[in-house]
Amino acid sequence: MAPTPTSSAALRIAVIAFDGMTPFHLSVPCLVFGSSPGEPAAAFEVLVCAAERAPLRTSAGFGLAVERDLSAIDEADIVIMPTWHEDCRPAPPGLLDALRRAHGRGARVVGLCLGAFPLAEAGLLDGRKATTHWEQAAALGGMYPKVEVDRDVLYVDEGQVLTSGGVAAGLDCCLYLLRELRGAEAANRVARRLLVAPHRQGGQAQFIEHPLPSSQSEGRFAEVLDWVLRHLAQPHGIDALAQRAAMSRRHFTRHFRQATGTSFKQWLLSQRLAQARRMLESTDASIEVVAEEAGFGSALSLRQHFRASLHTSPSDYRRQFRAARDDAGAA
Repeated sequence: MAPTPTSSAALRIAVIAFDGMTPFHLSVPCLVFGSSPGEPAAAFEVLVCAAERAPLRTSAGFGLAVERDLSAIDEADIVIMPTWHEDCRPAPPGLLDALRRAHGRGARVVGLCLGAFPLAEAGLLDGRKATTHWEQAAALGGMYPKVEVDRDVLYVDEGQVLTSGGVAAGLDCCLYLLRELRGAEAANRVARRLLVAPHRQGGQAQFIEHPLPSSQSEGRFAEVLDWVLRHLAQPHGIDALAQRAAMSRRHFTRHFRQATGTSFKQWLLSQRLAQARRMLESTDASIEVVAEEAGFGSALSLRQHFRASLHTSPSDYRRQFRAARDDAGAA
């Protein structure tokens, strides 16, 4: 999806809190979209709101003093439901009405982790693909059969509605959204500050069996992936990479899917697209040079993959991103 053109005004993001919530889930969108030292404070205005007027309790034993009520949703360009109760109970009618109003006027609505449940209850996920924490994916599908639930992915972008898997996948989803709105460098800066990966493809698996190297062979495997990232312009075949990792082709292929949740072909395409986007955002290199350095070989190949994955052309992507960046800088 192409970056969303923005006006000179800051985008307003309403984050919905509720009594009994886990503080981590509330902190995720606030950390990603909140201002920090060295970042332009005018890019986003984060509005934390709640239906309850009294101080909110949290699962960690401390309270939250939320000053804004749900009317903040009516002012927001983006509405984020950062999670929901673990028993997946029905949401209050006022919250459901506010979500429907936001969606009806064109705001982007995001359900992180169990936050998909109120979105589904409001009917915003009917006929759409969605995800949630893998432990509750069956419950989401059972309660809302009109929703096409994918329990295996990190996040799903259906345009006006986004959903993510559990806990850390919420960070991935917010960084993805930040990348769409403000570009790769902005997302990379925030990721570096939070010490997390700047971009994990939404189609990657939520549950990865071996996230960290636990043997010498896994250490070699990680080194091979790092080497590929530093040499994206070169052609890469599984046989050669398996040999570099001291693995058989079958072992390398199986291990790659276990470690990343996707195929090597899809992972490599994602990395090359990310590199092309960075170059289009931050350099004046020609489309031909971008295609060569990102590993696509030709401008035609780059254009074809851009159109298939992002529904735009490299030239239009560059123009839209720079227009959005210039508007944000003028704010």
